Amino acid sequence: MPSLRLSTLFAAILLAAIGCGAPARAQTVVVMVNGEPITSMDIEQRGKLNLMTTNKQPNRQDILNELIDEKVKIKEAKRFGVDPGTSDVDQSYAQMAQRMRLSASQLTEVLEKRGVRPETLRSRIKADMVWGSLVRGRFKESLQVGERDVAAAVRGTGEEKLEVEASEYKMRPVVLIVPRGSPESAYQQRRKEAESLRERVTSCADAINYFKSMRGAAVREFVTKTSADLPEALRDMLEKTPVGHLTPPETTRQGIEMVALCERNKKMIDTPKKREVREKMFVEKYEAKSKSYLQEVRKAAMIEYR
Repeated sequence: MPSLRLSTLFAAILLAAIGCGAPARAQTVVVMVNGEPITSMDIEQRGKLNLMTTNKQPNRQDILNELIDEKVKIKEAKRFGVDPGTSDVDQSYAQMAQRMRLSASQLTEVLEKRGVRPETLRSRIKADMVWGSLVRGRFKESLQVGERDVAAAVRGTGEEKLEVEASEYKMRPVVLIVPRGSPESAYQQRRKEAESLRERVTSCADAINYFKSMRGAAVREFVTKTSADLPEALRDMLEKTPVGHLTPPETTRQGIEMVALCERNKKMIDTPKKREVREKMFVEKYEAKSKSYLQEVRKAAMIEYR
């Protein structure tokens, strides 16, 4: 599934987290798109955000075209009932911050230090969210990649193998919570508790019961992954952990975390090459459809330059 254009933004924002914004200027309407204005301030703000993303001075017309595209994308999405609420955009904003190892408020602070209003990034997030959902929803059938086509493409690379045997793990993450800012002794104490639990837990049910009854503990939702989805170190750990038992404790930002291994089964999965080829074929289809659809809705839009 194609990622948002924001995927390269995280490191760029962190690298650009110094400096300050320009003084406020009077806004003028530059273009009206379906009755909605794009102002000089909008262009200036998006230019600053794009500079943080690419470290290159953006072209003003490119910025304007990007903002026009986003206006028509959002309007078209609303026509089909795709209109995420503020909470959905906030959640995506917070997830971006989390991937940068920041809180949402810290991400806001980073942006403001560069003179970028958080709403500028939120607007870009919203446009990407609605357009991706709309294109995938409206053209679901035509975006499907056939297994025969994938197999033929894989063999065209010289690869013959399409599937490999892998382990599938069904897991329940658990955590002994340590409040942020606690001394090292608090972590050591919780680690001792974790080691004690590892000796007593012999089933997933045991793990869930123990952690749900403890103060300062939490049980996460079930997670199912195959060995192909995990880094080698984690695969090795899970292979060495008996089913029904807990993995060795690890210190995280939340506290002391472990994983209860509930099931481990063997199954056939796609080879990495096959997954790579399928993803590439899907992205090519998606991008072609997205481009042609955008051209269609933009032609139908009322765009008035001032």
